[in-house]
Amino acid sequence: MKNWKPWFVENSKIPVWLSYFAPIDIGAITLGPVVISRYEMSEQTKRHETIHFQQYLELFFVGFIVLYVGFWIWNLIRGLKPNDAYYKIPFELEAYGNDQNENYLKERKRYAWTYYTLY
Repeated sequence: MKNWKPWFVENSKIPVWLSYFAPIDIGAITLGPVVISRYEMSEQTKRHETIHFQQYLELFFVGFIVLYVGFWIWNLIRGLKPNDAYYKIPFELEAYGNDQNENYLKERKRYAWTYYTLY
């Protein structure tokens, strides 16, 4: 699965539309095997979204979405503001913490996001 890559769709209006329903402004979003971005993506953004793609592969689409929303709600219950709750989701902690590392996707262990559930 490490060699699997998502399809990248750039310069799309879909993230703009989804931002109306989200607690943050969406620049790019991974939906299963497709990464949709409102802009042309940097290599860092592609790595970030590819990390999410690997998480999707580990949990399947429904499992990822359920856990993602569940972690966000849990963070809200803990008293975090919506934007802060987003940045404390374990999937985002892994992606933001490693999207600058060009070797991370080659070195990443399966279910690496579970390490970030301790935060």
